[in-house]
Amino acid sequence: MAMIWAGIDAGKTHHHCVAIDESCRRLLSRCVANDEPELLELLTDVLALGDEVTWGIDLADGGAALAITILFNRDQPVHYISGRAIHRASESYRGEGKTDAKDAAVIADQTRIRRDLHPLRTNDETVTDLKILTGRRTDLVADRTRTVNRLRAQLTDIFPGLERALDLTNTGPLTLLTGYQTPASLRRTGTKRLETWLRNRKVLRADRLAEIALEAASRQHTSLPGEKLTAQMVHMLAREVMALNQQVAELDKAIVARFRDHRDFDVITSMPGLGVILGAEFLAATGGDMTAFGGVAPVPRDSGKISGNLRRPRRYNRRLQRVFYISALFSIRHCEEFRRFYERKRAEGKRHIQAVLALARRRVNALWALLCDG
Repeated sequence: MAMIWAGIDAGKTHHHCVAIDESCRRLLSRCVANDEPELLELLTDVLALGDEVTWGIDLADGGAALAITILFNRDQPVHYISGRAIHRASESYRGEGKTDAKDAAVIADQTRIRRDLHPLRTNDETVTDLKILTGRRTDLVADRTRTVNRLRAQLTDIFPGLERALDLTNTGPLTLLTGYQTPASLRRTGTKRLETWLRNRKVLRADRLAEIALEAASRQHTSLPGEKLTAQMVHMLAREVMALNQQVAELDKAIVARFRDHRDFDVITSMPGLGVILGAEFLAATGGDMTAFGGVAPVPRDSGKISGNLRRPRRYNRRLQRVFYISALFSIRHCEEFRRFYERKRAEGKRHIQAVLALARRRVNALWALLCDG
């Protein structure tokens, strides 16, 4: 039985594929467009070279999605090898040049000799949808954070007292800034009229917000340069933040509805601190694959007589680590058992972040057991 290993250096518009045999002899080297007919032709030609083909690729989604799906549809085994691993492995091969063909050859050879590569698997529709929804939510939250920061900067330029007094992550202050941005406009309106204006827009605790705004306005009587134009920018940015809040809220509803369709919904959400949004992000990061856990356990860095050295790992899923870290913070607030574990680690002399990571690591074990046992 002739064994063949094929490596694909994936790109957005083109992929380069190199196929090798057991002796690392190059049997095929071809650049193909990221287009179904050319990929199908490549697959046919590679399959004709041997009885069994194992594929390696340096992307697990994005531009490589079409190629991976075509391979899955033909029941081909596909392994993922990261760009960092390829870069480091390339240093052990002859020549200092870097080309797509060389990278594809390195991927093929690493797939041939390594037994620890992560096999890619098809995701069910629920996990795929959650990846799309949570990815979009992450983008919107990042956009909202940037817009809030711009809003704070613009408001500080003309009305620093109001910027200091308002929490711009809440709807009420944002609604206020869509109508009033300067001290003079607030003083002209007065407390009662401002309170009525806010109540008509369904702002909670309108009386308290009106008092805070008028108190800040009473402390500034100086009009700053560019105030009129900056006030228009504040108005626009406040509306942008409110629109982003609405989009995030709508996405959250879609995530909840889709996550409820997954078989592990009840198991995942039963863990304190791991709610619907973080649970959906967990599924999106792992694809439901239990082998994708990692990122919170320290790794040893010993050499010679030096032992017991631990450091933070460099190869791990950042998104997955964030899910476990944030859920551990929530669990400390809402679960007595997790809070006691955290306090015990603090009493042992660990810093806050170390204690939270220790708790997150323990929670990985617990979630693993829950998913294994159902």
